[in-house]
Amino acid sequence: MNCLITGATGEVGVRVTRLLLKSGLRPRILTRNAKKARALFDDNVDIFTGDLGAPDALRPAFRGTDAVFLVNVGPQIPERDRAAARLARELGIGRIVKLSSLDVEAGLAIGAWHERGETEIRAAGVPFVFVRPTGFMSNFLAWAASIQAQGVVRSSTGSGRRPFIHPEDIAEVSVVALLEDACLGRALPITGPDSLTFAEATMLIGKAIGRQLSYQVISDEEARERYARISGSAEETEAHVALWRAIREGRLAATTNTVEQILARKPLSLRQWIAENAQWFCASEALPPG
Repeated sequence: MNCLITGATGEVGVRVTRLLLKSGLRPRILTRNAKKARALFDDNVDIFTGDLGAPDALRPAFRGTDAVFLVNVGPQIPERDRAAARLARELGIGRIVKLSSLDVEAGLAIGAWHERGETEIRAAGVPFVFVRPTGFMSNFLAWAASIQAQGVVRSSTGSGRRPFIHPEDIAEVSVVALLEDACLGRALPITGPDSLTFAEATMLIGKAIGRQLSYQVISDEEARERYARISGSAEETEAHVALWRAIREGRLAATTNTVEQILARKPLSLRQWIAENAQWFCASEALPPG
């Protein structure tokens, strides 16, 4: 099986690549940063330099590939998914496994980008699997700076719940989708085992690092202002504000049993993820990359 991994230096892609290596395969990876990829994987992968935003540069990486793990982010998701899917059809690639989002099912802005991307892949006629995770547990790393400096987490999600998922579960489900036929033609909604409030997540982090942390509810306006400082566009900012509002309103709290069905085990808990990453929230540690 000749698999091409896009986003291979990212949170999920790096895990997918390592799982494929562990299974005895030699993946191809498409990256904008060959030096970083080589540092991660040494000479155990075939590296192609390119950008999903430049379709003409994708052909060498796609040619001869059996399956593509497709990772796109931001408002350009539909256009980039369309370009990748059309090239995959032209070159006879056997399947695309798209890292989508469970927010597709809620009709949110970020989910709407992925929904249009899924539509483009279906229209291209390439066999597909859409892996639809809920929010990543690794997103909590965005709290590291305020926890280190102030012992505070601020969010506009109020008492809303979200069944955050461990990136390792996303990666393991994605590898099954890449290598096995049982998931072809399916959308896979995957969540963690528990639906927690952000206050509960804050408490669990505090317990792990032995520090009293506080959770403060902020308005949509303040959340918008804060995110705009790091956002790439107003469109991305509004999409995140809408996501946090949907959490607050209880629209994204449901869990699924899809991880257990596919992997024959329970999904990993937030407690486990925190145990693996507690050092990033401690004031004596450098902040995590990114």
